[in-house]
Amino acid sequence: MTRLQGSKAWVAGLAFAALAAGTAGQVWAESGWGHYGGDAGGQRYVAAEEITPANVSALEEAWRYSTGDMGRPKAALERYALEVTPVLFEGRLTFCTPYNEIVALDPGTGKELWRYDPKVATDLRPANQYVCRGVTPWRDAAAEEGALCASRIFMGTNDARLIAVDAPTGQPCLGFAREGQAQVNPGKDLVWPGEFHITSPPAVVNGKVIIGSAISDNVRVDAPAGVVRAYDARSGELAWTFDPIPRGEEATALGWEAEATKATGHANAWAPISADLDRGLVFVPTSSPSPDFYGGLRKGDNRYANSVVALDAETGEVVWHFQTVHHDVWDYDVPAQPSLVMVMREDGPRDAVAQVTKTGFLFLFDRETGEPLFEIEERPVPQGGAVGEALSPTQPFPVKPPPLVPQHLTEDDAFGIALFDEWACADRINALRSEGLFTPPSEQGTILYPFTGGGANWGGMAFDPERQLAIVNTNRLAHVITLFPAEEYEGERETHHGKEVSPQLGAPYGMRRELLMSPLGIPCNEPPWGTIAAVDLVSGEIAWERPLGAMDVIGSMDFGWGSPNIGGPLATKTGLIFIGASMDNALHAYATETGEELWTGSLPAGGQATPMSYEWQGRQYVVIAAGGNARAGTTLGDTIMAFALPAKAAD
Repeated sequence: MTRLQGSKAWVAGLAFAALAAGTAGQVWAESGWGHYGGDAGGQRYVAAEEITPANVSALEEAWRYSTGDMGRPKAALERYALEVTPVLFEGRLTFCTPYNEIVALDPGTGKELWRYDPKVATDLRPANQYVCRGVTPWRDAAAEEGALCASRIFMGTNDARLIAVDAPTGQPCLGFAREGQAQVNPGKDLVWPGEFHITSPPAVVNGKVIIGSAISDNVRVDAPAGVVRAYDARSGELAWTFDPIPRGEEATALGWEAEATKATGHANAWAPISADLDRGLVFVPTSSPSPDFYGGLRKGDNRYANSVVALDAETGEVVWHFQTVHHDVWDYDVPAQPSLVMVMREDGPRDAVAQVTKTGFLFLFDRETGEPLFEIEERPVPQGGAVGEALSPTQPFPVKPPPLVPQHLTEDDAFGIALFDEWACADRINALRSEGLFTPPSEQGTILYPFTGGGANWGGMAFDPERQLAIVNTNRLAHVITLFPAEEYEGERETHHGKEVSPQLGAPYGMRRELLMSPLGIPCNEPPWGTIAAVDLVSGEIAWERPLGAMDVIGSMDFGWGSPNIGGPLATKTGLIFIGASMDNALHAYATETGEELWTGSLPAGGQATPMSYEWQGRQYVVIAAGGNARAGTTLGDTIMAFALPAKAAD
């Protein structure tokens, strides 16, 4: 333990002195949750102090609200995922449903105050399910008090609209674009209506609404571009665009072959975007270029893909960027909102950007310059890709923190609940390419470990500024990626009915993706299959780690094997972590400093969302969306659920 790490009181004192002086560049509400990630920088931290490690075991249900979505047709629910985190804004708890209805509730009772329905069709077949992770509020400082749309709620939709409604009433802001809606143009005809949609909340900085998109990855090379767009928050006029894949004259100016970029689809920003309101910067997490698993037509590193990109919010110009994966052929997107944090260094507090990744790495950068705050090394990685592939010989590895997940799977690591199960897994692993992280996809079949869902995913991390701990939940599963000649697509789809088989049209190979599972239907890699960890951002060390949640493997017995998880954590000033995410229909509370589980609350459906917390009329609430995820196979529902201490425990 370093001297700096050991002096927690000194660290905390510096942190809060800096905050008081305004040097952090980030502001969170004292006891509220005004943005999708808690604050505009996505710290997922609440300063409310009523619920503590000493009394958290007394939490009980305070109220619940049903969206009514379980009454929709069965076909619509086959692509349903309730992943939303509400926001508390001007006395209303506001959120969106998977079908983009915006709902405002009374924060103390859960009673519906208003509801807006943009009439999204239920037959779009969105590439990433029907998803709306959140809405974004904005107060127009130039508007007259009480005027319609002086404060607004912005939302992107599954049919590619950016919508603005009045925060107090839910009425459309008619002066925004066309009657409150800006249609986002994907730039080319879609193969089907849901190939291009918007799943994450926009960022609002200096009167600009900035939004990304979700696009199907493996349908075609000539996919819609993953353009990030900024709109004027008042008028809805398009202000600027940023394409993570430079094209034409822009590519030539950067010294790239303009022709090569024509063979590159999108590198979009489907995860939430962060904002530094003081500096006028937005931080964009970008995805892999399409198609995911063959890059022979898009030679080079594909700069700005798989990157954290800092943009000037006024102009859209790149201020700095860091690429976490070069020439990605593994679907290792930057999947989570960049977390804007203040970390302690030997020379004092430093505004930083922390980025968790699917590979299980956590990168830490100076917020203004992009300088790595922990050393990053370029290390050789496996080669020998498919014919025509152009792999990067090296990839960036942070020296600290250590990886949060294992990154190599061999037959010696095979797991099974019976000997025949384990032996079958060992044989399967032995037959596949598995040379560690960044083993290229192949016709033989390649193990991707961690799988394409992470490591970390869109739930991101929470940051406790007093304890200087990043809280990260991760998955530990493996995928098998098998390439096949493009002309064999129809035969592959017929032979492997029920598995993901994609054409990657325009590339010489299609691909098949499947989880590496045993004959008994459990993961072939050793548990835990889901974990939660605390990373000390002063020392760069993992402070603690434990399995997260449980899954039904043998009856209802919990062997401490953890659970695959979708969603993120919430940290509180009092030293608690709240997280759902796992497959056990539960909200868990852990002690921030030790990882000890202190409380578990039952949910009526899967909690595949990130919880939030706020104080309302003297009482602190913890709220989570419990609606499950159809693709993950968790229990479906349509509940927004609030927990609080009983009145006698709160006094």
